[in-house]
Amino acid sequence: MRLSILDQAPISSNQSASDALKASMELAKAGENLGYTRFWIAEHHDLPGLACPAPEVMLGYIGANTKHIRIGSGAVLLPHYKPYKVAEVYNMLATLFPDRVDVGIGRAPGGSAEATNALSDNFLQQVWNMPKSVKDLLYFIDNTLPPEHPHAKVSASPIPSVPPMPWLLGTSKKSAILAAENGLAYAFGQFMSDQDGAAIIEQYRHYFQPRKPNEVPQVIVTVSVICAETSEKAEDVALSSLVWGLQRKRGEGQRGVPSIQEAKDYLQNDKTLLNEMKESMIIGNPQQVKKRIENLQVRYNADEIMIVTITYSPADKIQSYKLIAEEILHNTEC
Repeated sequence: MRLSILDQAPISSNQSASDALKASMELAKAGENLGYTRFWIAEHHDLPGLACPAPEVMLGYIGANTKHIRIGSGAVLLPHYKPYKVAEVYNMLATLFPDRVDVGIGRAPGGSAEATNALSDNFLQQVWNMPKSVKDLLYFIDNTLPPEHPHAKVSASPIPSVPPMPWLLGTSKKSAILAAENGLAYAFGQFMSDQDGAAIIEQYRHYFQPRKPNEVPQVIVTVSVICAETSEKAEDVALSSLVWGLQRKRGEGQRGVPSIQEAKDYLQNDKTLLNEMKESMIIGNPQQVKKRIENLQVRYNADEIMIVTITYSPADKIQSYKLIAEEILHNTEC
């Protein structure tokens, strides 16, 4: 089984944004040493507690501090940008870090309406134009612009020896069909979806049309996981992420991810509010986590599981990934 990491560069209540970004780089290094396949970092805009609005900047930093783990965006929010510029950026990254770069594409705004308006004009129109934007981006990445294209005389230089690998990220049948029709690999965000992911992925596989000879559908399923030595400790560590999620839903949480004690103080006797949120997460000791991840892979027919983990302590986060890797990737009985 292949395992990968999605990081959102969360800022804990005792951290600065600089601390959080450095912690993301250290997590990428740890992930590489533990045998994870890829490290993706997300794009968010003016959201309290999240430090990365520009994955392309972080990927240069992370790529320079790692050696072989694949690095990528999870995702470039394409309606904000011209496809040509995205292709230039990721071609340059692929030139710097050969055969290591993924370009994940998404359509979400990644922030408030005010931030969206500050970033781009006519965002909703650009969402509507997403199929055309995806095709144009692929033309630039593959360096295959047809002669009749208005930008046929332009190339997204530098042209790397191995192009960045494009993925489409989504949580809906619409995104799955768009990925399939364009021959793209597909990453389904189970951690932020209440949709029937198995049916969505089945549709993607059914409608997949290869973009290049011998290409086959590829699926990543992304899930939120907290692992610790014991299930009791995992439940405690998970409180920080759960309470922060609850605070954000209530328009709070501006100080970032709370400590475990801060989370307990916030909840007091109201823990029942978290039960629904916990249903979409995997929380437990290594054996429990392994079983649930394996069940998820089978149910979704996934080629790879990508894990997003939010903790107050960077050490707890790295330990969670370490325990999962030891149980799944390094266990010779698997």
